[in-house]
Amino acid sequence: MCAKPVKNDPKDVGTTGHVWDGIEELNNPLPRWWLWTFYLTIMFAIGYTIAYPAWPMLKGATQGLMGFSTRGEVAADIKKFDDANSAIKAKLVAADLVAIPKDAALNQYAMAAGAAVFRINCAPCHGAGAAGVKGKGYPNLLDNDWLYGGSLDAIHTTVTHGVRNTVDPDARSVGLYMPAWSDKATGAMADLATAKLTDAQVGQVVNFVLKISGQTADDAKATDGAKIFADDCAACHGPDGKGNRDMGSPNLTDAIWLYGGDEATLTATILSGRGGVMPSWGYAPKGAAPRLTEDQIRAVAVYVHALGGGE
Repeated sequence: MCAKPVKNDPKDVGTTGHVWDGIEELNNPLPRWWLWTFYLTIMFAIGYTIAYPAWPMLKGATQGLMGFSTRGEVAADIKKFDDANSAIKAKLVAADLVAIPKDAALNQYAMAAGAAVFRINCAPCHGAGAAGVKGKGYPNLLDNDWLYGGSLDAIHTTVTHGVRNTVDPDARSVGLYMPAWSDKATGAMADLATAKLTDAQVGQVVNFVLKISGQTADDAKATDGAKIFADDCAACHGPDGKGNRDMGSPNLTDAIWLYGGDEATLTATILSGRGGVMPSWGYAPKGAAPRLTEDQIRAVAVYVHALGGGE
């Protein structure tokens, strides 16, 4: 035989007075085991907030009687590994840059540390694989085309001081930009517009650059553009268009372009100018800490140099 279900009689337990669509809510008491469990969770929560950091204050949070800190644990772990690597870091800083790749132990550490530094600090702009971001002005670090040189010393200097930033007085190309050559310029370089070239002249210079870079060009326009290039562009890019590393002026005769080398992009570049910025990683104003320490800068310089580009 099956037991009949027990029905709660409203007269026995009463109701809460809540009624939904004719259905009354019975005022059944909660099970004691559930109530005691609930009370225990409250007691545990109170004890936890006393023992561990919990309550936010105006300038921080309560520290708790246990003195526990996740930040403190992380800081202790970092210090432990820093202390363990202190000797090789000192050796890395003291060594000549060109000698680092020749020292097996030092090079192994530099490559491992440099890869970590690159992934955290450099990959957002240069890409996880260091191939840059095409058309956005972030250089490819895998090829042999370097605006300021691809030797270990040159890479170290570029990382240390950056390019065109307003923080480091030793940044590369401080105050040097490619100006906009039209009063129709838009973007960051608009205030530096020289307004020297007409639209027709811009088209002529573009065709000259297309020609010297081995692309299809209008010969007549290119011939006229050569004269304009010699007058207005050669001072930075050189009379043959092969650039100037001291100024960070790119070589216009190869197939490597920071922003793009097609006719439309070259036109936009001449009209509105360019002026990419790289932050300084080794310099900081007085009282502040640099973004990277010297051993980190050396490690990432060795790592980047070993990626396949460099010189």
